[in-house]
Amino acid sequence: MIQTEHDIISRCQQGDKDAFRWVLQTHQRMIFSLALKMLCDEEEAKDMVQETFIRVWQSIKGFDTQKTFSTWVYTIASRLCIDRLKRARKVVALPEDELVLRRFASDGDEQLSLENKEWVSIVRTLAENLSDKQRLVFTLCQLEGLPSAEVEQITGLDARQMKSNLYVARQTIRKRLNDLGYE
Repeated sequence: MIQTEHDIISRCQQGDKDAFRWVLQTHQRMIFSLALKMLCDEEEAKDMVQETFIRVWQSIKGFDTQKTFSTWVYTIASRLCIDRLKRARKVVALPEDELVLRRFASDGDEQLSLENKEWVSIVRTLAENLSDKQRLVFTLCQLEGLPSAEVEQITGLDARQMKSNLYVARQTIRKRLNDLGYE
C-alpha cells in the first residue's frame, strides 16, 4: 500500500512513531544542510537537527495539513538556528578558511564535491559580516535553492524585506570576494 506524505503526517499526528521515523529520515538531510551552512559547525548542526525534530514531534498535532510540510520544518529549523546564532558569539573567518576558499575557487573541476569542513570554511569566510537574517535568507535562497515564496513563509519576512536582505547579503559577499581577489 503506497502512502502519501499527507497520510504519514496524519499518522504522526496520532502518535505513530514509525511514521515519524519516516519523516525524520526524509527531512533530516535538508535540515542538516541548512544548519551546517547557518551555524558553520558540524556538531552544532547535528544538535540542531535533533532539536528541530524534537520540536516537530512536540508540535506536529498543530500542523495544518493544508500547508507544505517541508516549509513548516524549515521554519522551525531556521528559527532555532537564528536563536542559536543570537546566543553564540560572532563567527569569524579563520585564515585557514580563506585558504580553503582560494583552493576551491581556483580548482577547475566543476564536479568537485565539497565536504562539510569545506562548506563551513566557505560560508564562514563569505558570510562573515552578514546579519543573522541576511545569512538565513542567503542560505535558503542561494545555497538551498528554495523559491522566494517559500523563503518568505519560512522567515516570516514579506517580499520586500526578503529581497532587501538577499540584496545586501549578495553585495556583502560580492565585496568579500573582491577583497579576496575574485571578480
